[in-house]
Amino acid sequence: MSLWVDKYRPKQLQNLHYHQGLTDRLVALAASGDFPHVLIYGPSGAGKKTRTVGVLRELYGPGVEKLKIVQRVFVNASNKKLEVNIVSSVYHLEITPSDVGNYDRIVIQDLLKEVAQTQQVDLAAKQRFKVVVINEADQLSRDAQAALRRTMEKYSPNIRLILIANSTSKILSPIRSRCLLIRVPAPTLEEIGTVIQYVASKEHIKVSEKLAERIAIESKRNLRRALLMFEAVQAADPRLSDDSKIPPPDWEEYISQIADEMIREQSPQAILKVRGMMYELLTHCIPASIILKTLLFQLLTKTDDSLKAEVIHWASFYEHRIRTGSKVIFHLEAFVAKYMKITSMYLCGFMD
Repeated sequence: MSLWVDKYRPKQLQNLHYHQGLTDRLVALAASGDFPHVLIYGPSGAGKKTRTVGVLRELYGPGVEKLKIVQRVFVNASNKKLEVNIVSSVYHLEITPSDVGNYDRIVIQDLLKEVAQTQQVDLAAKQRFKVVVINEADQLSRDAQAALRRTMEKYSPNIRLILIANSTSKILSPIRSRCLLIRVPAPTLEEIGTVIQYVASKEHIKVSEKLAERIAIESKRNLRRALLMFEAVQAADPRLSDDSKIPPPDWEEYISQIADEMIREQSPQAILKVRGMMYELLTHCIPASIILKTLLFQLLTKTDDSLKAEVIHWASFYEHRIRTGSKVIFHLEAFVAKYMKITSMYLCGFMD
């Protein structure tokens, strides 16, 4: 039994419920016969991945839905093994190089070179090239992006890249200039409400417009999150009244507890306890940058106004360290220690 967010994910561009103008342009682009490298960017939950799947189906037909997952092992210069999961069909591959951190350049170089040097084997395929989808392209290191640029130039006859990112600010300008940039805006509250009503009709349940609007607002215009919240509300209260409680995600509630622990006590013992709680989040695949960002927002609501600017400064400092370092728990713990130091000094009167 799959979650509603996966069960009702459209497989064709024409079945999407919002941004119709963007859908029409993508359909025309896939049918043009001159498909370029593409950079699809926009906020989380806007539908970037869904539209990418739709574009692949327009290019190759239903064959792209016959997927397999393969675990590939790459070896760096010091003989360290790097394991990467690759989702692939006969026509395309999907990878997330940022999973291996600063070694992403090796994955980009070896895998893309291997794919680009092979010809399309399906003679009945509409296109003569393979597509490589790169998730979290804005998390790639500069070395990996430089390797990606060289691959785009050298092997363009046999390969097309679809880069998926939340923002273009961290992507090198030479890569941006070689791609067609497609922005996918977040859906409006009304569009999220329409999707919720559609899912409700498919599940043969009734949901009021007021509750659908509340869920859309709570989701912060993140459609994936809205559908997860809708399913959680329905599981907790099958009546689905206008005042049904909308529970926050478990991991957000857990981060709120971490913030409370940091404020309650500033001591080495408290740091050790918080470290264990953060390990719990990391083992449940919550990204370190998301943990830090959510923790910052929780702390800002409970911190004196005179300290907020400094707390934000150190959060951005350690967020940068997380992206460039290898042991994320060190930098999360360092932010916790820094926050405790700032607040304890303020309480003792050493800061104005």
